[in-house]
Amino acid sequence: MDRLWAPWRMSYVSTAGAPGNACVFCAALSSGDDRQSLVLHRGERAFLVLNAYPYASGHLMAAVTRHVAGLDEASLDELAECMRLVQIAVRALRAVYRPDGFNVGVNQGAVAGAGVAGHLHVHVVPRWNGDTSFMTAIGDTKVLPESLQDTYDRLSAALRT
Repeated sequence: MDRLWAPWRMSYVSTAGAPGNACVFCAALSSGDDRQSLVLHRGERAFLVLNAYPYASGHLMAAVTRHVAGLDEASLDELAECMRLVQIAVRALRAVYRPDGFNVGVNQGAVAGAGVAGHLHVHVVPRWNGDTSFMTAIGDTKVLPESLQDTYDRLSAALRT
């Protein structure tokens, strides 16, 4: 089995959710500055936020507003709104980036790969033909064609339409 290592995430993964560290999703919601905290859209029960450590430009997450860890802890209304925001995010990402496909997924628990295991969220990662991400595996370099703030501006404009 081949492995793809992502060592640049270790500093984040090793501290996210550690005792004494605030939940990054709850902190983003309470920051008061959506652009700075990368919150793209706020709903009643869920919100969209850019991933601060993206695998690709436009990598974002839909998260429930309430601090719950698992699918089994969230209400049906929270889950429905979260998935509706995934749908809205896919539409915005298609309009802005024109990807060939998407990875959409939930990692439940640290053992399943969740960097923030304590707050339920869904990853939406745009994908393009040929985006093998070889640079991260071979050259310890991520190739992202724009800054997070530029990504925020482009997607927040698309979400307003």
